[in-house]
Amino acid sequence: MPTVIQSLRDRIGKIEKGRLRRPLVIGAAAVVAASGVGVCANSYMLYRTRDSVFSKVADVPPRDVAIVLGAKVYSDGTPSIVLRDRLTAALSLYNAGKVNKIIVSGDHMAKEYNEPGAMFQFLIERGVPAKDVFMDHAGFRTFDTMARAKAVFGVKSAVICTQRFHLARSVYLATINGLDAVGLEADLRRYRHHYINHGREFVARSFALLDVHLFHTQPRYLGETVDLNSDAQSTHDL
Repeated sequence: MPTVIQSLRDRIGKIEKGRLRRPLVIGAAAVVAASGVGVCANSYMLYRTRDSVFSKVADVPPRDVAIVLGAKVYSDGTPSIVLRDRLTAALSLYNAGKVNKIIVSGDHMAKEYNEPGAMFQFLIERGVPAKDVFMDHAGFRTFDTMARAKAVFGVKSAVICTQRFHLARSVYLATINGLDAVGLEADLRRYRHHYINHGREFVARSFALLDVHLFHTQPRYLGETVDLNSDAQSTHDL
């Protein structure tokens, strides 16, 4: 098992404690989201990223890597529809020569739940060489993924692959972490819980601004750096 994954296993206890958000942070985010400040925060983030989100692969400017954000994986290891559509977007970018590498970032805290592993399998089964698919095992949330993309993987430029409602926050957090980032909409259908997703994202955008500009939150785990110019095998656990 690669060192990066073993290190993650050794830190599970500490990371698990990090899941219990400080009541102050939660309360502040709720107040912001429920107030006019929440509207301003969302408007600001949407405005800042308005020219960096694309709906067609042909319109996406070339970048070094595609970053696929994790989502639910079923017990049999099958990616959910939401996640499959994100992976399909990254696959389209890779096949079009828009990116040379793909980072699949998700939750792999528990051995029995492996978002990056399911994402990796999806891509290699569709022809992407394993050497070009890097697995980020500590992408517990969007904030962590973007911080780790810069600090761990040394990403300079990226195309982020996720659904439209999620892209403004994703691109904003990537930019704040020093990435030259754009986003590709992965919406291939209308999803269940459409309105719930948008409502949650309204709160999440407000929370993200608090994380970055008020609380100066750090990712739960960083660990050893990874050279994107090398073979991605060091990040694989399969």
